[in-house]
Amino acid sequence: MVRQKIQINKIDNLTARQVTFSKRRRGLFKKAQELSVLCDAEIALIVFSATGKLFDFSSSSMTQVIKRYTTQTENSNNLGQQSLLVDQAEGTRQDLLNKELAKRKIELQQLQGEELEGLSLDDLMRLEKFVEGGLSRVGKFKDDKFLNEISILKAKESELMEENARLKHQAKRYEGMRTAVEVDPGNSAGSVSNSRSFALSAEDKTDSDTSLRLCL
Repeated sequence: MVRQKIQINKIDNLTARQVTFSKRRRGLFKKAQELSVLCDAEIALIVFSATGKLFDFSSSSMTQVIKRYTTQTENSNNLGQQSLLVDQAEGTRQDLLNKELAKRKIELQQLQGEELEGLSLDDLMRLEKFVEGGLSRVGKFKDDKFLNEISILKAKESELMEENARLKHQAKRYEGMRTAVEVDPGNSAGSVSNSRSFALSAEDKTDSDTSLRLCL
Protein backbone atom coordinates (compact mmCIF):
# COMPACT_ATOMS: atom_id res chain seq x y z
CA MET A 1 0.00 0.00 0.00
CA VAL A 2 1.39 3.39 -1.04
CA ARG A 3 1.97 5.76 1.83
CA GLN A 4 0.14 9.00 1.35
CA LYS A 5 2.00 12.29 1.62
CA ILE A 6 0.82 14.61 4.30
CA GLN A 7 0.71 18.37 4.02
CA ILE A 8 3.46 20.16 5.89
CA ASN A 9 1.43 22.41 8.11
CA LYS A 10 1.35 23.15 11.80
CA ILE A 11 -0.46 20.46 13.74
CA ASP A 12 -3.28 22.09 15.67
CA ASN A 13 -3.83 19.24 18.13
CA LEU A 14 -1.38 19.68 21.00
CA THR A 15 -1.09 15.97 21.84
CA ALA A 16 -0.57 15.00 18.20
CA ARG A 17 1.96 17.76 17.81
CA GLN A 18 3.98 16.56 20.82
CA VAL A 19 3.91 12.95 19.61
CA THR A 20 5.02 13.98 16.11
CA PHE A 21 7.81 16.15 17.56
CA SER A 22 9.13 13.29 19.67
CA LYS A 23 9.10 10.80 16.76
CA ARG A 24 10.62 13.20 14.22
CA ARG A 25 13.27 14.39 16.66
CA ARG A 26 14.47 10.83 17.29
CA GLY A 27 14.44 10.12 13.58
CA LEU A 28 16.37 13.33 12.85
CA PHE A 29 19.03 12.54 15.44
CA LYS A 30 19.31 8.97 14.13
CA LYS A 31 19.87 10.22 10.56
CA ALA A 32 22.46 12.71 11.81
CA GLN A 33 24.35 9.96 13.63
CA GLU A 34 24.26 7.72 10.54
CA LEU A 35 25.52 10.56 8.33
CA SER A 36 28.34 11.25 10.77
CA VAL A 37 29.45 7.62 10.88
CA LEU A 38 29.03 6.81 7.18
CA CYS A 39 30.58 10.00 5.80
CA ASP A 40 32.93 10.99 8.65
CA ALA A 41 31.09 14.30 8.93
CA GLU A 42 31.19 16.59 11.92
CA ILE A 43 27.59 17.28 12.87
CA ALA A 44 25.87 19.23 15.62
CA LEU A 45 22.11 19.59 16.09
CA ILE A 46 20.32 21.93 18.47
CA VAL A 47 16.55 21.69 18.83
CA PHE A 48 14.20 23.62 21.09
CA SER A 49 10.70 22.28 21.53
CA ALA A 50 7.62 24.48 21.61
CA THR A 51 7.79 24.40 25.39
CA GLY A 52 11.45 25.61 25.35
CA LYS A 53 13.05 22.27 26.16
CA LEU A 54 16.54 21.78 24.69
CA PHE A 55 17.57 18.70 22.69
CA ASP A 56 20.98 18.45 21.10
CA PHE A 57 23.23 16.00 19.28
CA SER A 58 26.89 16.28 18.38
CA SER A 59 29.22 13.84 16.65
CA SER A 60 32.10 15.22 18.75
CA SER A 61 32.24 18.15 21.14
CA MET A 62 29.33 20.55 20.77
CA THR A 63 31.53 23.45 21.90
CA GLN A 64 34.20 22.70 19.31
CA VAL A 65 31.63 22.36 16.54
CA ILE A 66 29.97 25.65 17.49
CA LYS A 67 33.37 27.37 17.72
CA ARG A 68 34.33 26.03 14.33
CA TYR A 69 31.02 27.21 12.89
CA THR A 70 31.49 30.67 14.40
CA THR A 71 35.02 30.99 13.03
CA GLN A 72 33.97 29.78 9.58
CA THR A 73 31.05 32.17 9.51
CA GLU A 74 33.22 35.11 10.56
CA ASN A 75 35.80 34.26 7.89
CA SER A 76 33.09 33.99 5.26
CA ASN A 77 31.61 37.30 6.36
CA ASN A 78 35.04 38.93 6.32
CA LEU A 79 35.76 37.60 2.86
CA GLY A 80 32.36 38.75 1.72
CA GLN A 81 32.93 42.21 3.15
CA GLN A 82 36.41 42.39 1.62
CA SER A 83 35.05 41.31 -1.72
CA LEU A 84 32.30 43.90 -1.42
CA LEU A 85 34.83 46.59 -0.54
CA VAL A 86 37.03 45.59 -3.48
CA ASP A 87 34.05 45.68 -5.81
CA GLN A 88 33.02 49.08 -4.49
CA ALA A 89 36.56 50.42 -4.84
CA GLU A 90 36.83 49.03 -8.35
CA GLY A 91 33.48 50.54 -9.25
CA THR A 92 34.53 53.90 -7.83
CA ARG A 93 37.84 53.77 -9.70
CA GLN A 94 36.04 52.88 -12.92
CA ASP A 95 33.64 55.78 -12.43
CA LEU A 96 36.54 58.16 -11.85
CA LEU A 97 38.30 56.92 -14.97
CA ASN A 98 35.14 57.34 -17.02
CA LYS A 99 34.65 60.88 -15.71
CA GLU A 100 38.29 61.74 -16.39
CA LEU A 101 38.05 60.31 -19.90
CA ALA A 102 34.90 62.33 -20.60
CA LYS A 103 36.60 65.47 -19.26
CA ARG A 104 39.68 64.96 -21.44
CA LYS A 105 37.51 64.32 -24.46
CA ILE A 106 35.65 67.61 -23.95
CA GLU A 107 38.97 69.46 -23.45
CA LEU A 108 40.28 68.00 -26.71
CA GLN A 109 37.14 69.07 -28.53
CA GLN A 110 37.50 72.58 -27.08
CA LEU A 111 41.10 72.76 -28.28
CA GLN A 112 39.74 71.94 -31.73
CA GLY A 113 37.24 74.80 -31.47
CA GLU A 114 34.23 72.67 -30.53
CA GLU A 115 31.96 72.48 -27.46
CA LEU A 116 32.58 76.14 -26.58
CA GLU A 117 29.00 77.13 -25.80
CA GLY A 118 29.14 76.36 -22.07
CA LEU A 119 32.41 78.25 -21.43
CA SER A 120 32.51 81.61 -19.70
CA LEU A 121 34.61 84.55 -20.87
CA ASP A 122 37.37 83.68 -18.40
CA ASP A 123 37.35 80.08 -19.57
CA LEU A 124 37.63 81.22 -23.18
CA MET A 125 40.53 83.53 -22.33
CA ARG A 126 42.35 80.71 -20.52
CA LEU A 127 41.70 78.40 -23.46
CA GLU A 128 43.03 81.04 -25.85
CA LYS A 129 46.25 81.45 -23.83
CA PHE A 130 46.66 77.71 -23.67
CA VAL A 131 46.26 77.38 -27.44
CA GLU A 132 48.67 80.26 -28.07
CA GLY A 133 51.23 78.68 -25.76
CA GLY A 134 50.84 75.38 -27.57
CA LEU A 135 51.25 77.06 -30.96
CA SER A 136 54.38 78.83 -29.69
CA ARG A 137 55.89 75.56 -28.53
CA VAL A 138 54.98 73.88 -31.80
CA GLY A 139 56.53 76.75 -33.77
CA LYS A 140 59.74 76.59 -31.74
CA PHE A 141 59.96 72.85 -32.19
CA LYS A 142 59.38 73.28 -35.94
CA ASP A 143 62.15 75.92 -36.18
CA ASP A 144 64.55 73.67 -34.28
CA LYS A 145 63.65 70.89 -36.67
CA PHE A 146 64.36 73.13 -39.67
CA LEU A 147 67.73 74.20 -38.24
CA ASN A 148 68.67 70.60 -37.58
CA GLU A 149 67.75 69.62 -41.15
CA ILE A 150 69.76 72.57 -42.52
CA SER A 151 72.80 71.54 -40.47
CA ILE A 152 72.55 68.00 -41.79
CA LEU A 153 72.25 69.25 -45.39
CA LYS A 154 75.25 71.57 -44.96
CA ALA A 155 77.32 68.70 -43.58
CA LYS A 156 76.36 66.56 -46.57
CA GLU A 157 77.18 69.47 -48.91
CA SER A 158 80.64 69.82 -47.33
CA GLU A 159 81.26 66.09 -47.71
CA LEU A 160 80.21 66.21 -51.37
CA MET A 161 82.47 69.21 -52.04
CA GLU A 162 85.42 67.43 -50.46
CA GLU A 163 84.68 64.32 -52.49
CA ASN A 164 84.41 66.42 -55.67
CA ALA A 165 87.75 68.13 -54.97
CA ARG A 166 89.38 64.75 -54.34
CA LEU A 167 88.03 63.39 -57.60
CA LYS A 168 89.21 66.48 -59.50
CA HIS A 169 92.69 66.08 -58.00
CA GLN A 170 92.77 62.41 -59.04
CA ALA A 171 91.60 63.36 -62.55
CA LYS A 172 94.33 66.00 -62.93
CA ARG A 173 96.94 63.56 -61.67
CA TYR A 174 95.76 60.92 -64.13
CA GLU A 175 95.80 63.46 -66.96
CA GLY A 176 99.39 64.46 -66.08
CA MET A 177 100.50 60.83 -66.05
CA ARG A 178 98.93 60.23 -69.45
CA THR A 179 100.67 63.31 -70.91
CA ALA A 180 104.02 62.17 -69.50
CA VAL A 181 103.59 58.76 -71.11
CA GLU A 182 102.85 60.34 -74.48
CA VAL A 183 105.93 62.62 -74.25
CA ASP A 184 108.35 59.84 -73.07
CA PRO A 185 106.94 56.56 -74.34
CA GLY A 186 110.12 54.73 -73.31
CA ASN A 187 108.93 54.82 -69.70
CA SER A 188 105.90 52.67 -70.54
CA ALA A 189 106.05 48.98 -71.27
CA GLY A 190 103.09 49.36 -73.59
CA SER A 191 104.83 51.78 -75.99
CA VAL A 192 107.35 49.42 -77.59
CA SER A 193 106.05 50.09 -81.08
CA ASN A 194 106.50 53.85 -80.60
CA SER A 195 110.09 53.26 -79.46
CA ARG A 196 110.86 51.23 -82.60
CA SER A 197 109.35 53.87 -84.84
CA PHE A 198 111.40 56.52 -83.09
CA ALA A 199 114.60 54.37 -83.56
CA LEU A 200 113.98 53.94 -87.30
CA SER A 201 113.45 57.65 -87.66
CA ALA A 202 116.75 58.26 -85.88
CA GLU A 203 118.58 55.94 -88.30
CA ASP A 204 117.29 57.97 -91.27
CA LYS A 205 118.54 61.21 -89.75
CA THR A 206 122.00 60.05 -88.64
CA ASP A 207 124.21 57.02 -88.79
CA SER A 208 125.69 57.73 -85.40
CA ASP A 209 126.00 54.64 -83.19
CA THR A 210 125.67 56.79 -80.12
CA SER A 211 122.28 58.15 -81.23
CA LEU A 212 121.07 54.64 -82.07
CA ARG A 213 122.03 53.36 -78.60
CA LEU A 214 120.19 56.23 -76.94
CA CYS A 215 117.07 55.54 -78.91
CA LEU A 216 117.15 51.83 -78.01
